Amino acid sequence: MKKVPLLSDLPKPPAGMKGWPWTETSPPLPDRMEDGNPWPRITIVTPSYNQGAYIEKTIRSVLLQGYPNLEYMIFDGGSTDGAAAVIEKYGQWLDYWESVKDRGQSHAINKGLKRSTGAILNWLNSDDYLLPNALAGVARLAAANPGCVAWAGACRRVDPDGRIIAVYEPRNLTRDGFGDWYRSGYVSQPACFFSMEAVKKIGYIDEDIHWCMDYDYLLRLASAGPFASTKEVWCDELWHSRCKNCADSGLMKAMTWAIQIRHGYQHIAVREMASVYDEWNRLRLRSPAYRLLWNLGVAWRTIRNNMRFGR
Repeated sequence: MKKVPLLSDLPKPPAGMKGWPWTETSPPLPDRMEDGNPWPRITIVTPSYNQGAYIEKTIRSVLLQGYPNLEYMIFDGGSTDGAAAVIEKYGQWLDYWESVKDRGQSHAINKGLKRSTGAILNWLNSDDYLLPNALAGVARLAAANPGCVAWAGACRRVDPDGRIIAVYEPRNLTRDGFGDWYRSGYVSQPACFFSMEAVKKIGYIDEDIHWCMDYDYLLRLASAGPFASTKEVWCDELWHSRCKNCADSGLMKAMTWAIQIRHGYQHIAVREMASVYDEWNRLRLRSPAYRLLWNLGVAWRTIRNNMRFGR
């Protein structure tokens, strides 16, 4: 096992940055777990592209876990905003990193998964962060539930100032639960770790999917075996204007429906589409301005038609 980096080993944080993971760290874990077994190897893959404003916190949140059997790799898609320079600054503590043009996030994740040697895997996007002692919690949950294909914790959604928007606990972690996504089954991707054995069964991320690839992968994982969960909070998911969930929210919803149809849950997709349409229609009819425009449109069409037919 390689040396666990200490806070004093890493580059100094940017001016004004305090708290986790800038001036605080997880204490280094002993070489073995409480039952005497070695800590399982955990691989974290970070896909990155032009996230220079956030990626340093992501990197430090992984390296300062104090976890003695960590493999950490970063696959940057050729960023032009200074992210590559940040990654290089931490290069000596990474198992591998590169900054070259790729075919998108799914391709970057797969490059990491294909190089992984861990028994437990996950990807952590370059604007999400692990919380202190998260990897120890993952390892303990996996040790207590060795027959599972995935192990999930809770996740906080935070804004750029660190304010907590919501906390999401995993629920109904079955294929049918995930089929009725969010209403029934749900887990936050950065808080869901999965086994190398499961990857060998189901393969890698579908690189033709650029939105909701994690949802597609969760459904495939749930087809391969059971999940275990805990209410422990393992990570922060940053909610900002450029994240996919905000910038591409409509497309994300449409892709969720497409993936549900792909996996045999078309009845749920149709229900959700109808629900969205009904809500839009209610809002439309509730708007005085829209009703005025609608009535003017009806009046104009009536006049136009009467003029056309000489009535």
